[in-house]
Amino acid sequence: MTVAVIGAGPAGLIAAEVLAQGGAAVTVHDAMPSAGRKLLMAGRGGLNLTHSEPLADFLTRYREAMPHLKSAVEAFPPDALRDWSEALGQPTFVGSSGRVFPEAFKASPLLRAWLRRLDAAGVRFAFRHRWIGWDESGGLSFATPDGPRVVDADATVLALGGASWPRLGSDGAWTTTLAAKGIAVAPLRPANSGFTVAWSEIFRDRFEGRPLKSVALTTGSYTVRGEAIVTRTGIEGGAIYALSAELREAVRAEGAATLRVALRPDLTRQELAKRLSAPKGKQSISNFLRKAAQLSPVGIGLLQEAAAFSRRPLASLSPSDLADLIEAVPIRITGTAPIARAISTAGGVRFDELDADFMLRRLPGTFAAGEMLDWEAPTGGYLLQASFATGIAAGKGALRWLARSRGYP
Repeated sequence: MTVAVIGAGPAGLIAAEVLAQGGAAVTVHDAMPSAGRKLLMAGRGGLNLTHSEPLADFLTRYREAMPHLKSAVEAFPPDALRDWSEALGQPTFVGSSGRVFPEAFKASPLLRAWLRRLDAAGVRFAFRHRWIGWDESGGLSFATPDGPRVVDADATVLALGGASWPRLGSDGAWTTTLAAKGIAVAPLRPANSGFTVAWSEIFRDRFEGRPLKSVALTTGSYTVRGEAIVTRTGIEGGAIYALSAELREAVRAEGAATLRVALRPDLTRQELAKRLSAPKGKQSISNFLRKAAQLSPVGIGLLQEAAAFSRRPLASLSPSDLADLIEAVPIRITGTAPIARAISTAGGVRFDELDADFMLRRLPGTFAAGEMLDWEAPTGGYLLQASFATGIAAGKGALRWLARSRGYP
């Protein structure tokens, strides 16, 4: 049984592991010179493998895709991923936020141990092999440094990723190839991304790179507590990523979105108004806000931006109006940062194109897994967990299909 896995990210590598354990002869093909490049990039921030919250809550993070991912994640839940990592000599720990990390707090030791295991299992690698589709006889066509190459395999697992960080290997070119076969693909869009804001020159030059800490961000009916970072062209950070789906869709539908920032979410409006009713004396409005409301310079800068936009100077606002503004500073989101800079991708192969084994219904013997499927999730370990889980599901599905194709039950 020969199986071609296309894509050497987490979904492809774990599918190759499952297939090799099931007795298949597996070759992993990838356009890049080495495996796991995006995984290594993720590891620079600690490699958030998964999350420790209860599985029922965990599954809700996949939102509308949850029914399609549920069985795969339940079959390979967060505890199983932690056990798998420990078996590779990389025990994990739960951080204060509930996120799960390897104790080494980086990806390279895990990836090295994983590649050694795959090598021992007989998995082969064909790097610098860019998949470009199928030839007339159904063989897999690759562009390589040595010229075109066609590979025949009994089954194929596609794990080609999305379109974020294309320099690491995932550029979304596969969407055209699959669409030509009649497979429905939802347009790829940035997920867990930053957004553009038309900051004033003064604010941008002074506060670029500054964090907004311990704030509450709201768009529509969604509110998230956390941090955000002012960038030269807009805003990004963990709390922004958690709202990226809502902000992205609002921008797509309306051309812009409003993000509201509560600078002191632990204080009630009444307490804020009381503090702001203290005599200001000869203090500047900035010093007064810093002392009375314990606002950071960047928070005060946001208030100044909002006041300038509304053409009402901060110093002219009543304590009540100031309290209202501090509770919900409006930021006008004008666009989404480019998909190449996003952490992950929304969109991909629609789930109704797949059967329960993650096989493409129109292409028997071809399976798909990972970020190239039509789902998205917030940061926090949910991205890697679903990539691993769907890779395992596709690998097991391919083994079952191979067995059936040979007449085994």
